[in-house]
Amino acid sequence: MMEKSLPEPLKWSLVELCAALRRGEFSPRELLHWTWQRIDQTHEKLNAVVARFDLETLEKQAHEAEQRIRRGEARPLEGIPLGVKDLEDVAGLPTTFGSLPFRGNVAQRDSVQVERLKAAGAIVVGKTNAPEFGYTAITKNLVYGVTRSPWNLERTPGGSSGGSAAALAGCVLPLVTASDGGGSIRIPASFTGCFGLKVSFGRVPRGPSEYWDYQDTSVYGPLTKTVEDAALFLDQVVGPSPWDPNSLPHPGISYLAAVRGELPRGLRIAFSPDLGYAVVQSDIAAAVEENVRVFERLGHRVCRIHGGPPQLGREWAVLGAFELASHLHHLIPEKEKDFGRTFLSGVKLGWEMRPEFWGEAAKLRAQLNAWCAELFAEFDALITPTVPYDPPPAGGPFPQETEGRPQILAGVASFTIPFNLSWHPAATVRVGLSRAGLPMGMQIVGPRHRDDLVLQLARAFERERPWHPHWPDRF
Repeated sequence: MMEKSLPEPLKWSLVELCAALRRGEFSPRELLHWTWQRIDQTHEKLNAVVARFDLETLEKQAHEAEQRIRRGEARPLEGIPLGVKDLEDVAGLPTTFGSLPFRGNVAQRDSVQVERLKAAGAIVVGKTNAPEFGYTAITKNLVYGVTRSPWNLERTPGGSSGGSAAALAGCVLPLVTASDGGGSIRIPASFTGCFGLKVSFGRVPRGPSEYWDYQDTSVYGPLTKTVEDAALFLDQVVGPSPWDPNSLPHPGISYLAAVRGELPRGLRIAFSPDLGYAVVQSDIAAAVEENVRVFERLGHRVCRIHGGPPQLGREWAVLGAFELASHLHHLIPEKEKDFGRTFLSGVKLGWEMRPEFWGEAAKLRAQLNAWCAELFAEFDALITPTVPYDPPPAGGPFPQETEGRPQILAGVASFTIPFNLSWHPAATVRVGLSRAGLPMGMQIVGPRHRDDLVLQLARAFERERPWHPHWPDRF
């Protein structure tokens, strides 16, 4: 069972915590101390939070939050402790990217997203662990070590937002940041039973950055306990920023209001069990097949589709490696021994970039876009599994086969990569526990820029099959 010292509010959702703080059920300083103690209590087992501000500094911020609440001036996230993924800047804390050559890299300013969360009242406690430069879906690195899942300490919480997912599902932090370039929100959310949304490209501003970002697949987005929490999070961070030339205009709506409203009736929903190529664990396949029927019972039309888009796993990997190599090449070979071996071998894929490869990748991506255009001309949403198998061991490796069937190149990201490349919003919801007692996820994909519809679908499902407050109780 959970430790008796775990205060009940640490199990609550973000929305529940915000309401309780405003009612004065406990103070921001009390919540901060519970959070601080929980980080200490779980660090050896989870290794989720890897750098912190000093407690005295945080107590001052919590006291100021308490005064605002007493004056009736509470902001939406007033007094909520926040953990920031160690690929994102927080002024005064190291941004190591999980990489030894950057161990002393202390950020001089906040990212736009962190700036906006702080302006909404959140208090940054520290940084959450991530694999080196977010390269893989297993969270371990040479700076901070291995992060483990609160559901099973022998398993990974996924990546690259693995530290954030472990902290959230382990009731360590109520609010975290995450990012997704090929599944890095959805994969750890699925592995830890959380809700995660990869937003439409540009929906949440990124930056400031030292480099112009040519790679147009990565987004910031919410990783939360509930769908309402994600909507509340988004309401604080969306809208254009001059630091991000790809940032979209404000949508002109409140996402929290949208998920509390009614889902449109009679939606047309496509269901693909494999996108035509994925190799899926049988119990996950069965769970998704069963749970997609929830939408039929809600009055929507679900149609099973066959085939799918072209596979772009290798193209996605080489494109990402090429841009990363352009940023790190000056450190290679002088610092080569300081990088993780698997990471470095991935970066070296960047040297395979040639004009003909670029052209072929662009052609395949256009085919992916055409497939999505045709799909969403006929359907309002697409449902698939999120991840094709149970979480791998905490230190890896990924499985080469599933139930005797060889895995494809994309493997863990079979279902997630396409929608980073196509810019469509995609969320994951929990659909139960596998035979191994580990969370399984179902992905909901919507038309480009319809983040609101994806959230509404997820909330409708959550009402029928709630997963909160059922969190791991094994440590």
